[in-house]
Amino acid sequence: MPTGLKNIFSDFLTLLFPEFCQACERTLAAGEDLVCTHCRLKLPYTNVHLQPPDLNPLAVRFYGKLPMKHVLAYLYFNRAGRTQRLLHALKYKGVQEVGELLGTWYGHNLQESGYAHAFELILPVPLHPRKRRQRGYNQSDSFARGLGNALSCPWSNQVLKRTQYTSSQTHKSRPERWENVAEVFKVIDPTIIQGKKILLVDDVITTGATLEACGLTLLKAGCAEVSVCTIAAA
Repeated sequence: MPTGLKNIFSDFLTLLFPEFCQACERTLAAGEDLVCTHCRLKLPYTNVHLQPPDLNPLAVRFYGKLPMKHVLAYLYFNRAGRTQRLLHALKYKGVQEVGELLGTWYGHNLQESGYAHAFELILPVPLHPRKRRQRGYNQSDSFARGLGNALSCPWSNQVLKRTQYTSSQTHKSRPERWENVAEVFKVIDPTIIQGKKILLVDDVITTGATLEACGLTLLKAGCAEVSVCTIAAA
């Protein structure tokens, strides 16, 4: 099909089946993908990657608990806001492309800010196989993929394993969250992470208990250092 006819056909399909912004549900304009330009400009960016480590407000969640090299989050989480709608689309509507898009955007930001060689392997926090079967996918995988592509850094969801099925962390206190995830992670093959700078990624950081437990497992298995990066920070 000639290019001109392809464009006409594409425009016709868009007219019949318009695509909507995953953050505000308005119709996307030509050239927009998943998130409209207006929402992209209005997203609540943390910009913690631009701050010195000792001034990073997220890093304090790990002080005295686990030595983290970098603590990063792309967006702030606000209930009923754009970030929550994007995460809802990613986690519950099956729109995995949202995670990859946000990972790509943030990965480019990190690369431009001097993080191009800061990590040697990106690992998403794993779901228990039972929960993965229920959802059909791990929402952190797509974010890891986007970050990896933008940073030219390998990623894998075959290194970490969650060995126990745990209940939701949503309504638990900090001690309850830690007890809920302590010792539930395992490194399948420690030789893969030996001496490497690991970037551990998840969808949201709240108290940091899950990332702390996972990071501790990685350090015990012999990696050189652990950094964390999430889509959002509560």
